[in-house]
Amino acid sequence: MATSSLKFSSHEKYEIRKKNPDPKTSVLLVIDVQNYFSSMAKPILPKLLSTIHLCRRASIPVIFTRHCHKSPPDDGGMLAEWWNNDLIIDGTVDSRLMPEIEQLAGKDEVIEKNTYSAFANTRLQERLMEMGVTEVIVAGVMTNLCCETTARESFVRGFRVFFSTDATATSELELHEATLKNLAYGFAYLVDCQRLKEALLQIK
Repeated sequence: MATSSLKFSSHEKYEIRKKNPDPKTSVLLVIDVQNYFSSMAKPILPKLLSTIHLCRRASIPVIFTRHCHKSPPDDGGMLAEWWNNDLIIDGTVDSRLMPEIEQLAGKDEVIEKNTYSAFANTRLQERLMEMGVTEVIVAGVMTNLCCETTARESFVRGFRVFFSTDATATSELELHEATLKNLAYGFAYLVDCQRLKEALLQIK
């Protein structure tokens, strides 16, 4: 899983539809902001922290995910083949959430996963159902892998999806923009910190 330090911003040119999340039925999913991905996550960290704080002020629950493998021969699956066993091993420094996120996540639920989707082999679906959630806001890394896969699966499972354009990041700008274009076309409403701030302030 290659990393980079590219910085991304909002891309309204890809928007087809606009909608604001409903705090009463939404959850913020913060995907895999771990030390392993720190080089690409650091540039978006201010926007990501702002997104988390905005959602909390609007009483939107936050769920964090942490990607890790306890036994690659058993839980590596196709990721082990695809990335030549360059996997995030549970218990290592790389597997831990970045310090700025780890401090925040102490108050919230952290779901462990071992593939791109936050739904596969986890209780995320059940948790969202228990919480009465019908909308998900996706932020974190990597835009085109775990974030996009989770967004697409959320849509397929019947959740309305909002995808952050400035609190997600990946290894290349072209990959980031490709995800935004694809998701805006068929899966998700694009949002950024400013739009979330304006939308949540309007509600209050």
